[in-house]
Amino acid sequence: MTDFKPDKINPPTCSVPQEPDYSGVSVVELSPQPSPADYLEATKLANAVADERLGDHMLLSWYDRDRDFESPQHASECHMNSAVPGYVDYGLYHGARLKVDIEDGRFVFFYMPVDM
Repeated sequence: MTDFKPDKINPPTCSVPQEPDYSGVSVVELSPQPSPADYLEATKLANAVADERLGDHMLLSWYDRDRDFESPQHASECHMNSAVPGYVDYGLYHGARLKVDIEDGRFVFFYMPVDM
C-alpha cells in the first residue's frame, strides 16, 4: 500500500469568491439626513430615485439590514458560502438596471424598467 502524499507541485485550486457583476446597472448610494426611521421610509426614498431614473419600474429584490430581512424571501439560503447575497444575485439575474443603496447597505433595492 502506498502512502498518500499531497501534490506540492500542482496543489488543487479553489475558486475565489467573485464580486457581483454590476455592468449595465446604475448604482445610486444615498446617505440621507435625517436617516430613514425604517424600511418604509427607505422604500419611499428608493422609489423616488427609481421614478426619476427609470420611469415605470418594478422592484425585483431588496434587503433590510435592520430586520435582516430580504426579498425574495430566503434567497440567500442558497448562497451561504457565496460572496454574493441571494437578493443581489436575484436582482442582477432578473434584469435589474438600478441599485439603490441607502446608508452603505442598510437598505438595498434592485429595480428594472418596465417596457410597455
